[in-house]
Formats: sequence, structure tokens, C-alpha cells
Amino acid sequence: MSEVSGFLDRPDGARLAWRMVEGAGPTVVWLGGFKSDMTGTKAEALAEWALASGRGYVRFDYFGHGESTGEFAEGTITRWRDDAIAVLNELTTGPLVLVGSSMGGWIACLAALALPRRVKAMVLIAPAPDFTEKLMKPGIPADGLAALERDGVWLRPSEYGDPYPITRALLEDGARWSILGEEPIPIEAPVRILQGGADPDVPWRHALELANSLKGDDVVFTLIRPGDHRLSRPEDIARIIAAVEEVS
Repeated sequence: MSEVSGFLDRPDGARLAWRMVEGAGPTVVWLGGFKSDMTGTKAEALAEWALASGRGYVRFDYFGHGESTGEFAEGTITRWRDDAIAVLNELTTGPLVLVGSSMGGWIACLAALALPRRVKAMVLIAPAPDFTEKLMKPGIPADGLAALERDGVWLRPSEYGDPYPITRALLEDGARWSILGEEPIPIEAPVRILQGGADPDVPWRHALELANSLKGDDVVFTLIRPGDHRLSRPEDIARIIAAVEEVS
């Protein structure tokens, strides 16, 4: 058994890079975070697990991420949601287990809402639903707001590398896809949420709000007190894989 790779052509000419392990289902699909790619520690660990256990597994890069084409600054939640749904529809069949990290947790929820009959379960790692409106927008400094108004883009400093371009289009589009509110989120599939207590990017209370908002009863929230945002330590990887095996 081996992992194969390719590109999924989108109607506008963009190409999404993907990698796949063919195996038994339900197919596990990795949904990465904002400005991350499919070669990160957690995504690679799941690929190794899939190869060793004979499980079906797909990972991919959103538009403007990793090996996919497109400019990151031109991406929006709508675009990345549509990328995920295209991958699910065109590269997989049958039931799915979605594993979403950070922004990927939001995208996983949006995909589950779009394909409720196919999504069997989700494992969400530091999930960041509504992050553009609830986590990012309130923290934009005065000079960032001025840049957004003047130029339509602000370069946000990052602890993980070069500054991120945050666009007015991203913020406005993100508000369209808000799922946290007064009404329950109509997702009834089993969900496992792993959240670091020392996460500086997604407060644990934000992830807990998601857990409490899901309509289904089979929701387990695990707080890893010393865990950071990435949750990529060996013990964190073991917890993620165990959660995937549990809901699969």
C-alpha cells in the first residue's frame, strides 16, 4: 500500500494538490488550518497511520495553500469551503470522518452541514469556527483597521512565520458563514474535540462554545491543559489518532 498524489482541477482553472491512501472506510479526510498545508506533523502522522492500518485517507491543500495554485490573499471562507466539498465529492465515496484543525474545524462543520448523509463523524483539533468575526476582527489594531479601509488588506504579524495578509474580503465573507449563535448547529454526527488549554490563538472557551452548540449528543470535549495551538507533540498525535479510531 502506498500514497498517491495529484491535482484536482477547479472550474476557474485553479488546481488543488491532494494525496490519497486507498483503504478501508470510512475515509478519513484532513482539513488543515489557515495558512497551513497538508505536509504538517498531524497530517503526516495520519498518513502514516492510514498506511499502517489499511485505512482510506485523503489530505489536500486549499486554494492558495501549500502545493495548490492561487494567491493566498485571494482566498475566502467560501472558496475554501467549496474546495473541501469538491474534494469530498470528487475524490471520495461513501462515509467520511473529517479531521479539522483550527480553521479546518470550521470548514469541517460547513462540509458536514452540506453533506450530512456522508459525514459519519468529526475529530476537531483547536477548532476555530467564526474565527474571522469572533477571534480575528476584535484583535485588529487601529493601524490594521486603517490599512483595511485604505488598501483592503492588512499584514498581520504571526508567530509561525511571515505576516499573514488579512483582507477585507476575507472578513466580510467569513461573517456569511457564522455558525455560532443562539440556534443549535444541526450536526448530529459524533464529534470529538481536542483543545489545548494554553492555546494562544483559539481560547479553550471558544472551542467549548462549539461543543455546546452542536445538536448531537455524542460530543466529547477534551481539554489538554498544557497543550498549545498546534497539538503536535507525540502524546497529542496519539490522542488524535485514538479519537479517529474511536469514531471510525
